[in-house]
Amino acid sequence: VQLQASGGGLVQPGGSLRLSCAGSGRTFRRYDMGWFRQAPGKEREFVSAIRKNGATTVYADSVKGRFTISRDNAENTVYLQMNNLQPEDTAVYYCAVSTGAILSTLRRPSAYDYWGKGTQVTVSS
Repeated sequence: VQLQASGGGLVQPGGSLRLSCAGSGRTFRRYDMGWFRQAPGKEREFVSAIRKNGATTVYADSVKGRFTISRDNAENTVYLQMNNLQPEDTAVYYCAVSTGAILSTLRRPSAYDYWGKGTQVTVSS
């Protein structure tokens, strides 16, 4: 599975961005997907995850109510709509595929088998 994240950029506080993660392969729809982020000098942090059928989503408390994860299995793409961005959201954002984790483990990087290259999100005035 190959993943390509895009959509990052520079935005002012309170602004919005939509990240996309395009996956390869016909089995994309079988996998749970997650978004993580990593700020300089910090560990990789869970942001959000979505189950393979799109019916269940999980969010970190820090982004709940501001970020929305969704997926389009026909397009092999997962999205992360980020609203009301704040400077503390500045990080490199990564998408990842989990081929067999249970729901309760999807907050852990170790639950994911494939990772895309990140996309930089910078929130600054």
